[in-house]
Amino acid sequence: MPDENSLLKEGFKTKAMKTIDYFNLKTIGIFNDSFPPIMDGVALTVDNYAYWLKKHKLPVCVVTPKSSEYTDEKSYPIYRYNSFPIPGRKPYRFGFPEFDFTFKSALNKIPFALVHAHCPFSSGLLARRIARSQKVPFVATFHSKYRDDFERSVHNKCISNFMVKHIVKFYESADEVWIPQASVEETIREYGYKGKVVVVDNGNDFSSFKPIEPVKIKSRRELKIGDHETVFLFVGQHIWEKNPRLIIEALALVNDLAFRMYFVGTGYAVDDLKQLVKDLNLTSKVHFVGSLTERDEIKKYYAAADLFLFPSIYDNAPLVVREAAALETPTIFVTGSSSAEKIIDNFNGFLSDNSPESFAGKLRELITSPDKIRMAGQNASKTIARSWKSVTEEVIDRYENLMKRTWTN
Repeated sequence: MPDENSLLKEGFKTKAMKTIDYFNLKTIGIFNDSFPPIMDGVALTVDNYAYWLKKHKLPVCVVTPKSSEYTDEKSYPIYRYNSFPIPGRKPYRFGFPEFDFTFKSALNKIPFALVHAHCPFSSGLLARRIARSQKVPFVATFHSKYRDDFERSVHNKCISNFMVKHIVKFYESADEVWIPQASVEETIREYGYKGKVVVVDNGNDFSSFKPIEPVKIKSRRELKIGDHETVFLFVGQHIWEKNPRLIIEALALVNDLAFRMYFVGTGYAVDDLKQLVKDLNLTSKVHFVGSLTERDEIKKYYAAADLFLFPSIYDNAPLVVREAAALETPTIFVTGSSSAEKIIDNFNGFLSDNSPESFAGKLRELITSPDKIRMAGQNASKTIARSWKSVTEEVIDRYENLMKRTWTN
């Protein structure tokens, strides 16, 4: 078998080798304010971008705020800068890269080929400065409904609108703006952004060609779940914006049925949610697992669940829904939400009105229809669970095209 050097001498190059040549061994920088041990969807997106770019033998690094008492153990470099906890938004942190001179010294030595910001805050502003100083392409992905976050934090619409204007200016300064699904365009347009957007889907790291049923059986056994016990699941931030109150109030309306509900994650509303569960006499059926950082542990809960409950009208393209689908666990959504964009009711998921009564009615219907749940789970796996490997191949092509345009101009 010829080695890589002999192939190069003969003029033959694999796609990966051509890509390395094209980037000229300069680094792709992925910037975001959240990153493990924070386990939200954008943090996992950044982790998977970096992991799979590294798998393609591309120089890549992640730039993110420091997180206390956490040691990075990734296959790619991570550069962290000084930060402090954001009041009322645990575990999120606000960073000050400009005042971390050790960090700045290390970062200034990196020749970047392209920078990609996944948020418009400290890391995103840093990515933009680097792009301008090194004259390299600047990509920015619009992930979240920032106005909702601002209004909850500052309780003042004028201030929220002012902050949203700065968000729009940030995205207007990018060479290319990406969104994770088509429906997100409505949100960014509502904020006032008038430029072009490119849809680049999110993936998931649970997709597999192996049979799912043995994984489900093993997971239920490890969690001591009976064969005929119905299991519901929510994974994500425990914040009011994600509509968890509706889940609990709906469960109270079907308390006469046998089920088990798991909440996985953490957030500012967790104590109030636990109190609500207690007030509605659901303590024996509803379990708060807390934050899980081990992917195999999270996978176990996805696989063991019969239904994923996600009534959020706050999220744009939730990664958790794709992760559940990869393990053939279908989701109940609120009709008209951005999260439900690719969902056909009773085919690859289920739709409910945004009320506890409607949601409870859907739960009651589905508990007695296991075949309907099973078919929707299989269809969800086929239609909305794309692998990160596939997504990253598209990302590399888009990076290359953007760099070609930048160099040509």
